[in-house]
Amino acid sequence: MKNILKYIAVAILTGFGLLTLFLSTSILLDLFGVREKEGNYVLFVVWANFISGLIYLTAVYGFLKMKKWTTKLLASSFLILLITFIGFLFYINSGGIHEIKTIGALVFRMVLTVIFTILAYFIITKNNKDEN
Repeated sequence: MKNILKYIAVAILTGFGLLTLFLSTSILLDLFGVREKEGNYVLFVVWANFISGLIYLTAVYGFLKMKKWTTKLLASSFLILLITFIGFLFYINSGGIHEIKTIGALVFRMVLTVIFTILAYFIITKNNKDEN
């Protein structure tokens, strides 16, 4: 069962990581007119998403190889997103121009990252502790 759960997590995390990298890179480099479609994007949020996308893809490797550092890596992504979210709230309160959908997107990304962190803990970290 843990193997099935691991491969489901890997598939979803791979897709989410690739999508995150594609969208954030498209905004940063103004590819395919995505920047214009996104409206009032906030640059530090886009950079945090880009970094998280890289972390997600690295975590995929960690899941596949059952590396204990995967849990800490995903937790660091959550921490980056949490700090970004707090900074984004300050940005909003100071009158910064933004899209409302950014709040929901950040919350969704944080929740998903926590879920993957918990999965990594139970599939990899806890599993490796039980074997020792």
